[in-house]
Formats: sequence, structure tokens, C-alpha cells
Amino acid sequence: METEKRLSGAKTTRKMVTSISEIILENFMSYEYARILFKRGLNIITGPNGAGKSAILLAISVALGQIYTERSRKLSDLIRRGKDTARVSLIFDNRPVDGRRPIPFSRSDNFMLSRYLKKDGSYWFEADYREVSKSEVLRLFNRAGVNPDNMLIIMHQGMVEEFSVTTPQEKLKMVEEAVGFREYREKVLFAQKKLEELVSEEGSLFQVLENAGKTAEYWKELYDKYLLKKSLLEKKKFLERELIWAQAVKLETNIKNLERKLEGRESTLNDTLRKMEETGRAASETRSSLDSSQTELRKLYFTLMRMEKEKTAFETTRKTLDETRTPLKDAIRLMQEIPLPSEEGAEATKFKAQIDHLQLALQNSYERMAEYERRVGEIEKEVKAVQGDIGRAEKNVDKIISKYINLRVEEKVLKFKGKTIQHEITELKRSIRDTKRDLEDLSPQLEVSQPRIDTVRTPSEVAEETRINAVHLKTVEDVPEEAERMYTDYISIYEELKEKLQIVSENKEIALKEVEERKKVWRASIQRLLKEVNPLYHDILSKIGGTGLVKLSDLEDIEASGLELWVGFRGASATVLDAYTQSGGERSVAVIAFLLSLQSSVISPFRSVDEFDVHMDPRNREAIFKMIFQYVKEDSATQYLVITPSQITVTDPDAHLIFVQNVHGRSEVKEVKRRD
Repeated sequence: METEKRLSGAKTTRKMVTSISEIILENFMSYEYARILFKRGLNIITGPNGAGKSAILLAISVALGQIYTERSRKLSDLIRRGKDTARVSLIFDNRPVDGRRPIPFSRSDNFMLSRYLKKDGSYWFEADYREVSKSEVLRLFNRAGVNPDNMLIIMHQGMVEEFSVTTPQEKLKMVEEAVGFREYREKVLFAQKKLEELVSEEGSLFQVLENAGKTAEYWKELYDKYLLKKSLLEKKKFLERELIWAQAVKLETNIKNLERKLEGRESTLNDTLRKMEETGRAASETRSSLDSSQTELRKLYFTLMRMEKEKTAFETTRKTLDETRTPLKDAIRLMQEIPLPSEEGAEATKFKAQIDHLQLALQNSYERMAEYERRVGEIEKEVKAVQGDIGRAEKNVDKIISKYINLRVEEKVLKFKGKTIQHEITELKRSIRDTKRDLEDLSPQLEVSQPRIDTVRTPSEVAEETRINAVHLKTVEDVPEEAERMYTDYISIYEELKEKLQIVSENKEIALKEVEERKKVWRASIQRLLKEVNPLYHDILSKIGGTGLVKLSDLEDIEASGLELWVGFRGASATVLDAYTQSGGERSVAVIAFLLSLQSSVISPFRSVDEFDVHMDPRNREAIFKMIFQYVKEDSATQYLVITPSQITVTDPDAHLIFVQNVHGRSEVKEVKRRD
């Protein structure tokens, strides 16, 4: 924002001549709403305990960006009970002084700074109704010497005691900041840091030069190793490329081999299918031939059976004739043995006729038996012929059956072979696809591995050499890349180091003188300040029966240097102010006396102290108030705020009195006296 830029650009190189003209409190602590007018010079806030006096100073501190809160750990706890948001606004007198506004980036005669507090813990600042960062607010007022965290600028309730027990080192730092000497300390510390860095650098350079000879030999050895490493790295790059191309060549070779094998298997499949078709046809033809041969065989069997029946019939008839022939022979023989009655008689003729008939029957039997024997012989020859034909037919059928079975087996084998070859073809095609995909996946690596390497080595052979190369490279892997440059440039670097050491040594002497000069300025400034403060400090204490001295310690060591307050009361010798030697009232008097003696040197346009007089007796309180009135009159341009719970017994017509009271849990402010 524009306001932020203006804040960051505002640099105060002289004392800021401004004052708080008004404070507006909204829902802050016990205040619901209050507008409190302030004036240049002395502003006194009084009222009973718990009325809300200290809350006014705390509100000013919070608005100025103070971290410390006297009654609360969180800023959100400062919000009035039952409210979500609180606001503290400070209105500064920004009228031009010597033609220049105290806050130059604001064009208004009244510059308003507000700080908002939220119950959720968030807060923000506004400068003339524009939001600004806390760092910008602190930067603006710190440059003017207004540091709300410095007890010597804003001393909250209880801080009089706290300051008395603060370490001498912290006391001195507070004084330096309050009077505008912090820059002297910062310059000394900066110069000391620079000197320490130069001393450290000089020691480092000495060490570097001392080891230069050893380092030269070291870098020579590293350079030799670097050359070996470089050679091995180049070989590694080549082997990495060769490995990629070896894989590619292997895949390409595999694809060609697979394609050739596929072509062969497809040819074999075609031959197998053709043979299977031919075998099928041959099997069908053999089956037809087998059917015909089996039919012919059955016919031969039927013929043989018929002949066997016919032969059996002839043999049976012949056997019957043979069985009847003996009785015929016996009958003829018996009849021939019988004497005939008469050769010419009818009986004899009839008897002869019977014998002739029996002899004819016997003759016929012989003839028929001869015929039957002839016929049986013929049938037996025919049977043998048919049996021969059957044997040959059976052999022919067996041969055909064997051929048919062989053809069917061959057909099945060819069919199985065809399926196997078809599966092999499918697998070959899949392998070709997978191999081509592997080759395609390898293509990005091949692109970055150009040009092509037509290696004859297998990937495993290349990988083995790569492994051996890696083992060798492992021995020189720690060799830095800059070995060559370090080796070649070392002599010039050595000379540069000598020259740099000379320069650093000279700069160290200069820095040493600078530290001493800045320490002198710092010491002189502090000592000059104490020359002004000590008489005032002693004079103030003497008016209330005491004595005092402000001392510096360890001025040779700025970090250990400190400031001590020495006080003595009722004729006692002065001792260091601490929490055990003096009473509470004496510590309060000593601290306030020191504050008064310092006022003419403080650069902040606003100073405040809360309840400094709690432990003072009435006489000392009255004396201190008189001195406050006196000091304020001498510096009427500065704004002072004094908070006291005590009844004011002395006053000053120029003092601006503000009375605070608590009415029904709400703080209210009443201006007792105001001078425009």
C-alpha cells in the first residue's frame, strides 16, 4: 500500500518534534469509550487504585507496537469483557515545525495511528485509516527514539523496581538507545564482526598456503586419476550405447528368425493340411475297397458252406448205399444157394428174375456210389479252390483293413500335427508381436543412443564388459570433476592466495584501527554523557539528603560494558543500587533521579512513568514532583506523562491534570485542568 511505502521511506535524522494530542480508547480493558486530551509538557493522571490509570499508558504502548503487556500475556486479553474488538487510537500533532511536518508522509495536521485487537488473537494497524504493518510502525517511531519497550522511555507500573535490578549491560544499552547512541554501539559491533571475519580469513589463508605444497601433489594424483576416470566414463557411455544397440540387434535378429520360422511352419502346415486331405481321400477309397472285398469274402463263405452241405449230402447217401450193399450181397448169395425147383418153370423164372433184380440193384448201387465218389471228389476240389479263394480274400481284407487303419491313424496324426503347428504359428506370431513391441519400447533409448552401433556382441557380453568397466570406475568415482582445472590453475591460485593474504592482512590492520576509532567515539560519547548526567544526578539526590554517582564498567569490552547507579542516603557512602541494599523508597528515588538527570539527553518526544512514588515517603514524593515540574518547564516541547495513585500536594499551573475513576465497572476520565 501507498501508506506502507511512505512509512518505510520515512527516515528521521533529527529529533521528532511532535506530541500526542488525543487518545481514543474503545472497549480497551475497563474502558468502554473514552477520549483523553493530552498536551505538550507535563500530563498527570491520577485517581484511586483500580480506576484504570495504568491502562491509558498500556494503551499508548500497545498502539506504538509494544510487545510487553504488564497485565496480560495475550493482546486479546486486553479487550473489554463481552466485546470482540478493541481499538486504541493515538492522534499526533503533525503541524509543520520549521516548515517541515514531524511525520512527513502525512499531509494532515493531525496524524492518527490506530491498533485493532480481536478476540481470535488477530490484530492490525492503521495509519490515517490505511492498514500498515507492525514493522513499519516500529521503524517509524524507533527512528524517533520512541521505543515502547525501553523502560527509560515508557516505564510501566513496577518497572522502577525492575530497572533497579536490571543488569549493568542492559542499563547501558537502554541509555544508549534513549539518547540516540545505539548507532555508535552498532558501528563498533559491526566493525568488530568485520575484524573477526578478517582474522578468521587470514588464519584460513595461512593454513591454505601452508598446505599448498601437499595440495599440489594431491591434485596431481587426482588429475592422473581424473584422466583415467574420463577414459572410463567415455567407455561407459559407449558401452551403454552398445548395450542398447546390442539389445536392439538381438531383438531384430529374433524377429527375423521368428519370421523365418513362422514362414516354415506355415509352409509345413499347408503341406500337412494337403497330406491330411489326401490321406482322407485315400482312407475313403480304401474303405470302399474294404467293403467290396468283405462282400466278396462273404460270398465265398456262402459258396463254401453250400459245397460242404452238398458234399455232406453225397457222403451220407454213399454211406447209406454202402450200408445197403452188404444185405443185397447176402440176399443174392443166399438166393443163389437155394436150389431151383425147376429150371424152366415159372417159379424158377420168377426166382431168377428176383436175383437179377437184386443184382441190378447192387449194380446200380455200385454205379451210384461211384458217381457219388466222383461227385464228392469234384466237390472237394471245388472246396479247396474256394478255400484258397477265401484265404486270399481274407489276406486281401486284412491288408485293406491294415491299410485303412494306417490311413486313419495317419489322418489323425496329421490332424494333431496340424493343430500343433497352428498353435506354434499362433505362439510365433505372439512372440513376433511381443518382440516388435519390445523393440518399439526400446526406440526412445535408441534415439538418444545415435548413431547406430552394429555390434556383433550379445547384450550379456556387453553387460559383462560394462560390469568390469564399472568396477574399474568405482576405484576412481570420488575423483572430482574439477581435478583438471585445479591442477592446471593451481600455481596461479597459489599466487592469488598470497596476494589475497597480503590484502587481508592490510584490511585487518585497517579494521583493527577502525574498531579502536569507533570504540573511542563510543566511549567518548558515553563518558561525555556521564559528565553531563553525573552532576545532575548528584544534585537531584542531594536535595533529598542523598548522594549518587553513575559509573561505567568494562569500557574496553563493549559486550561486557555496563552502567551502574551508586547511591547513598542519610550520610552513608554510595553503594551499587540493587534489590537488597536499599529500601523500596530509596530505589525509587535513585531511579527517578537518574531518569530526571537523563531527560535533557533523551531524544524521544514522549516519555512516561507509572506509579514511581508508591514506595516514597511524602517528603521525597513532594521533592521529586517539584523537580519534575522544574525539568518539564525547561523542556516544554517534550511530552511527559506521569501516573500516580497518590494525592498531589504540589502542583504547577502548566501541568495538565487528568482524573480517572471507575463507575459501575467502567473507567471514566475527567480533565481537571487543561491549558491550551
